[in-house]
Amino acid sequence: MRQTRIWLMCMIALTAVFLTAGCANIYLGPRMAPFEEKTIGGAGDHKVLVVDIDGTISNKEKRSMTGAEIKHGMVDEVREILLKAEEDKAIKALLLRVNSPGGTVTSSDIIHHQILRFKEKTRVPVYVSIEDLAASGGYYIAVAGDRIIAHPTSLTGSIGVIALKLNLQGLLEKVGVDWEVVKSGDKKDFLSPLRPLTEEERRLFQETIDQFHGRFVQIVSQGRPGLDEAAVAALADGRVYSAHQALENKLVDQIGYLDDVVETMKRDLGIKELKLTTYQRPGEYRGKIYSASSGPPTINLLNVDLGLNLEAGSPEFMYLWLP
Repeated sequence: MRQTRIWLMCMIALTAVFLTAGCANIYLGPRMAPFEEKTIGGAGDHKVLVVDIDGTISNKEKRSMTGAEIKHGMVDEVREILLKAEEDKAIKALLLRVNSPGGTVTSSDIIHHQILRFKEKTRVPVYVSIEDLAASGGYYIAVAGDRIIAHPTSLTGSIGVIALKLNLQGLLEKVGVDWEVVKSGDKKDFLSPLRPLTEEERRLFQETIDQFHGRFVQIVSQGRPGLDEAAVAALADGRVYSAHQALENKLVDQIGYLDDVVETMKRDLGIKELKLTTYQRPGEYRGKIYSASSGPPTINLLNVDLGLNLEAGSPEFMYLWLP
């Protein structure tokens, strides 16, 4: 009898929690805490803030099983970091560590803009260290930096745009599925995965791709001294370049390791000691300067962030390297 009473009391208490969770701001599962500064190398009063552009570039957040947001999308994360950094006058340089195959056109462009805005507002120089890969949108972001240093075995470039469109018509016909569409105009289902493109639609689609490609070429020419738009256009056929090829083509300024990047910053800034710091949330671990590197980015064609919005059935325009 006593055990039954205890069980009932527990059930009543649990029900009360669920019923009042919304008005009492009670959340089940993990929640994001504010960023905290952590030293990952060096010493002294002058700081270099290390910011990672790691993985596919998008603004898709991560959520827990209960639906709570546990990690911001990359765009929001970078913005939060830069806003915090603006308040710290001890920061003498920003170090972007790029290891990315690229991502969505818009996310890449927003992060590039945020970095330029940070430089304009703070007058803090931005250095870029390319690790395994800075391709397409990764390189788009990198050219916001004042100096780009490529790891000796890195790949960079892939200047271009891609969008993937599913065509399920043949599959649906095989399984006996017919799809009828009622529309107000002949292009309302322009990129429908239920049929192939018409020749006119393909031309219109290509025009959009060409416009985004032209913007990419313009952004690179603005960010890279000694490269005009014609020179960038000649390099912008989608290929990736080795570190030495990138240096020869003026896509990067130097080849070296992270230690070389730090020494370059000391020389440029005229500072003998630099303390490398990063922002992390409680529970994250970045003990050393290489700790945040996740290795070569993986590419999964079925991932919604990599060009196919399978839920909506429509493509996304991507500054993305798809080997």
